[in-house]
Amino acid sequence: MTSTPTAQLSEAGVSIWLDDLSRERIVSGSLKDLIDNKNVVGVTTNPSIFAAALANGESYAAQVQQLSRSGADVDKAVFEITTDDVLQACDVFAPVAEATHGVDGRVSIEVDPRLSRDTEGTIREAKELFDKVGRYNVLIKIPATKEGLPAISATLAAGISVNVTLIFSLERYREVINAYMVGIEQAKENGHDLSKIHSVASFFVSRVDAEIDKRLDAAGTDEAKALKGKAGLANARLAYQVFEEQFASERWQVLAAAGANAQRPLWASTGVKDPALPDTLYVTGLVAPHTVNTMPEKTLNATADHGEVTGDTITGTYEESNAVLDALDGLGISYNDVVEQLETEGLDKFVVSWGELLETVQTALDTAKEA
Repeated sequence: MTSTPTAQLSEAGVSIWLDDLSRERIVSGSLKDLIDNKNVVGVTTNPSIFAAALANGESYAAQVQQLSRSGADVDKAVFEITTDDVLQACDVFAPVAEATHGVDGRVSIEVDPRLSRDTEGTIREAKELFDKVGRYNVLIKIPATKEGLPAISATLAAGISVNVTLIFSLERYREVINAYMVGIEQAKENGHDLSKIHSVASFFVSRVDAEIDKRLDAAGTDEAKALKGKAGLANARLAYQVFEEQFASERWQVLAAAGANAQRPLWASTGVKDPALPDTLYVTGLVAPHTVNTMPEKTLNATADHGEVTGDTITGTYEESNAVLDALDGLGISYNDVVEQLETEGLDKFVVSWGELLETVQTALDTAKEA
C-alpha cells in the first residue's frame, strides 16, 4: 500500500487535527505544510499551548509593542493576541472548511478557564470570541463542567459552533450530547441554519491511563499490572458506543432531518505519557468513522512515520472495554473518583497556564513600555 498512515486515517473517517498553534507556525508556512503533507485538517488550542507560544515567540513582538503603546491592559492584550492567531489560522484552513462544508478546517479557541464555573460569563465570552475572530470556521471551546453545560446549549442556540472540552466520564459525555441537542433545538427555534452549526466533544484519553496506571502500580499485583495502558482506550471506545446510540435516537433523527450535523467525538490528550506504551497507541487504537484525533506534533510525526492503521479499531470492542472497567472496579479503583479528579486537575492546569500566559504578556508589555 503506497498511501501514508495519515492518509489511511483520513480514509478510515478520522479527521486529523493538530493540537498546537503559534504565530511562528502560521507565518513560517509550517501549518500549511502539515495540511499539504500530513493530512491535517484542523487545529486545537488551549491556555497551555498559548502560554508556550508566547513564551518562545519573537513573532509577537510588534503586536505587543503596539498594544503597549495603546495602553492595553494584560487581559485585553491576551484577547487581542490569541484571537489574532486564531483568525490567521482560520484563513489558512478556509479552503479545507470550504471543501468539507465546514466539517473540518476548524480552529478552536477556549474561553478564559477562570470562567469554567460561571455559566453567564462563559456565554458572554464565547460570543465575544466568536465576534472578534469573525470567521465561520472558528470553534469556541467550552469546558464540560456542570456550569458549562447550559453555556454550551446557549452558545449553540446563538448559531455558534462549539468544541466541548475536558470530558473524562461517560456520564458527563451523555450530558454533553444532551446539551448539544438542546442547543440545536433552540437554534432551530431561533431560525438559524442548522447545517452551518458544527460541534465536537473532546474526550480525553491519555490522562485516564496516567492516573489509573498510577493506582494499578500501587496495587502491585499481577492482575493490576496486566490492566496497565488499557483504561484510556476502553473509556474512549465506550464513549463511541454512546455516540452511536445517541445519534441514532428519534430525537436526533428529527434534528438531522432539519439539516443538523452530528456532534463528532474528538480524541484529545493523545500523546502517550508512558514510554512503555506504543507512541501511536491513542491514534491507531481509536480509528472509527466520524471521529477527530487532535495530536501534538510529536504524536503526529510518529503516526506519519510508523503508525499501523488497520481500519476500524473501535466498533466491536465494547464488551472487552466494559470488562476492563469492571476489572478495575474489582480491584477497588473507583471510576467515578478518577474522572472527577481528572476534571478538577484539568481545570486547575488550564487556570495555571492562563496565569503563566498573563504573566508572560505582562512582562512583554512592561518591556515594550520601557523600550
